[in-house]
Amino acid sequence: MANILLVANLNCDRILRLNKPLEMGGRFHYQDGGLRLGGGGANTGIGLVWAGHDVGLVSQVGRDKIGDWLLAEASTMGIDCRLIQRYEQNTCEMLLVMTPDGERTIIRPERPIFELAAPPKWSQWDALYINSSAEGAVSWAKTALNDCLVLAQLAKDNRPRPCHYLIASKSDMAGRSDLSPWEYGLTIAGESLCGFIITDGESGAMLYQADGEAVVAAQPADVVDTTGAGDAYAAGLIHGLMLGESVIEAMEEGARWAAFAVATQSSIPGKGLKQYLSV
Repeated sequence: MANILLVANLNCDRILRLNKPLEMGGRFHYQDGGLRLGGGGANTGIGLVWAGHDVGLVSQVGRDKIGDWLLAEASTMGIDCRLIQRYEQNTCEMLLVMTPDGERTIIRPERPIFELAAPPKWSQWDALYINSSAEGAVSWAKTALNDCLVLAQLAKDNRPRPCHYLIASKSDMAGRSDLSPWEYGLTIAGESLCGFIITDGESGAMLYQADGEAVVAAQPADVVDTTGAGDAYAAGLIHGLMLGESVIEAMEEGARWAAFAVATQSSIPGKGLKQYLSV
């Protein structure tokens, strides 16, 4: 299988389950669902490990008990955490506010600035996936483009994301640009862009390329918790591409992984995906 390097967050999620949907000015009761491993690094990486890939994670956590716990949990799941940096402040919890319909609102503290070190030797890696606002990510991506497959999530702003495949959700794209999706993708990813994928939940995902566009349907699922669905989709996409599948086939795989994710009451992948990959 492949060597895959992720640049993504590793979070300690605290789950607050509300008794009714959020509304402005409302009052709510909640149940404390406790702490769980989360963040794009875990949500994407664990499924790839289950699929047989060697996964390294580049992230940062505090030098405290929660940071120690995060490293231990991720390492136990099979993710190589040797490239994770430690900072002196405490690792703050990420609050995930869940409503009865499975939707979630994320409340997080401001993170310390994360500066990437010198890039690794890209000849040792088959794929690089960037889902982080770390400083130096653009440089890493540019130096990796000629040696391995580079995928990236669209940032919250319009910062460059040099890559071969750019991923965003439809909600990410709201009000972004008057350009066509492909033209906008080129302004973010550059001329190396092979495909711009925009996911839209149960409506599936759109693929935009220089020579046209295509839609790939979502997989049916009983939605329990939407947290981590986008990360699972990205992981399934990466897995498919590493197997040599076409981008359409890889998107179909991503849709299957996302369906398992939303049917699981956790941020990280659940037993359903693990059983699917073990067949």
